[in-house]
Amino acid sequence: MLFNLLQTAGLDSTDFSAAAQAAAQAVPHEEEMHLLEMATKGGWLMLVLLALSIIAIYIFGKKWWMIHQASTIDANFMRDIRDYIREGKIKSAQSLCERFDSPVARLVEKGLSRIGRPLSDIQTAIENTGNTEVARLEKGLPILATISGGAPMIGFLGTVLGMVQAFFNMANAGNNIDITLLSSGIYTAMITTVGGLIVGILAYFGYNYLTSNISDVVFKMENATIDFMDLLQEPEGNKNLRNIY
Repeated sequence: MLFNLLQTAGLDSTDFSAAAQAAAQAVPHEEEMHLLEMATKGGWLMLVLLALSIIAIYIFGKKWWMIHQASTIDANFMRDIRDYIREGKIKSAQSLCERFDSPVARLVEKGLSRIGRPLSDIQTAIENTGNTEVARLEKGLPILATISGGAPMIGFLGTVLGMVQAFFNMANAGNNIDITLLSSGIYTAMITTVGGLIVGILAYFGYNYLTSNISDVVFKMENATIDFMDLLQEPEGNKNLRNIY
């Protein structure tokens, strides 16, 4: 029936095929931009953003593992320390601290090594050790914070440079200005802003996440310090310590 209609309209099958091909070619083909292709069009500043992202990932992974190790300790640690001190077994308590690689264990070990001195001296030694542990955990975080704020600024710089280049090309084009000349320059310039925002946002959330975990570790250290100092001031603990020293 379709063939009869074509014959009625004065078109044979060859003419119909040619018309269909012409119609297919007339339909515009939408170009797709992949992530890698987008990154390569951002210019040399994308290499800077790539380097910053690698540094941020390295710092985050290293600090996350360090904080995870610092926050992991046996739930019965302080109870065992309390029992050893009440029994006067200071060496056993120090040996127990050496088995744990955590800030809490190092604080208690420092306090045990100062037993026999005034309580104020013991507390000062523990506080100094605590400050050292916190500084060790926070080392590298300022770099992560700098990346979170600097990466978007670098991306915006790339956008400004790209816009300047686009308008420069339009000025040199004279009367032969093509809208694609401006549009291609604009989307290429915006790529650096997208890259900078991605790196900056990830670094920002990573920094806040690590800072929150460090606060939890500091809270555990403070509780351990309070428990240890209270233990030294107990009458039973003082009696056993006087028998040792």
